[in-house]
Amino acid sequence: MRAPAPRPRAARALLLVFAVLGAGHLAALVAHAGAAPGSGPAVLADTVVHLTKPALMPLLAAHVLLRGGPPLLAGALLFGCGGDTFLQIGGGTAFLVGMASFAAGHLCYLVLFARHGRRGRAGGPAAGTGRRRARTACAAGLYAAALVVTVVLLWPDLPADLRIPVAGYSLLLTVMAFGALWTAPWAAVGGLLFLLSDSLIAGGIARWPQLPAPQFWIMLTYTAAQCALAIGVLAAAAGPRDPVSPVPRPAVAYRAP
Repeated sequence: MRAPAPRPRAARALLLVFAVLGAGHLAALVAHAGAAPGSGPAVLADTVVHLTKPALMPLLAAHVLLRGGPPLLAGALLFGCGGDTFLQIGGGTAFLVGMASFAAGHLCYLVLFARHGRRGRAGGPAAGTGRRRARTACAAGLYAAALVVTVVLLWPDLPADLRIPVAGYSLLLTVMAFGALWTAPWAAVGGLLFLLSDSLIAGGIARWPQLPAPQFWIMLTYTAAQCALAIGVLAAAAGPRDPVSPVPRPAVAYRAP
């Protein structure tokens, strides 16, 4: 099974719509945070937030497909949409379902990293192998330490029924972010931003002190994370870049899983 033929013009148009809708969503979050609870402006801003949030990832997924990108990447983004929708519903069960949907997206990313990561085509002299192994071990140690510190700090303040699910999800998220390091620079940025965004969510659940307008910062880092991951995977899947243009060649056909 092959992905649809690339349609770069339509892909650019959808990316523009995604950017405009994302900006509107963030502006509505700021407006909601600054409005008096229950007031007309607060209700209007809340309505805009709830209407725009579930539309963001499908737009980015459609952009990926119109670029001729891997269908599995579009699937990862759509799992993100599922997570967004269930977290927006609220409540313990919806939160767990939303977290499971995000986890499925992370698994999709891990498969994509395994297929299109740099390890399989790195090449280079044998003398560089030791340095690569040292860098890998150092990065793995840092990510593992960040995971342990985060879970240990969060554990006492999390509701008892969320401790194990949050710890398991945090492990998967950290593995995804680590895998993104070896895929493409933009993917690495996306993985780190995803870690930051979900750490902000976990801090809110644990009732830690929050930044002003916390949902704005959560969605800013999350939207940027998904966009960076999509850009990074598209670049990695497209292979070598054209020497004249910095944009990966869109003519590559990707095979679906």
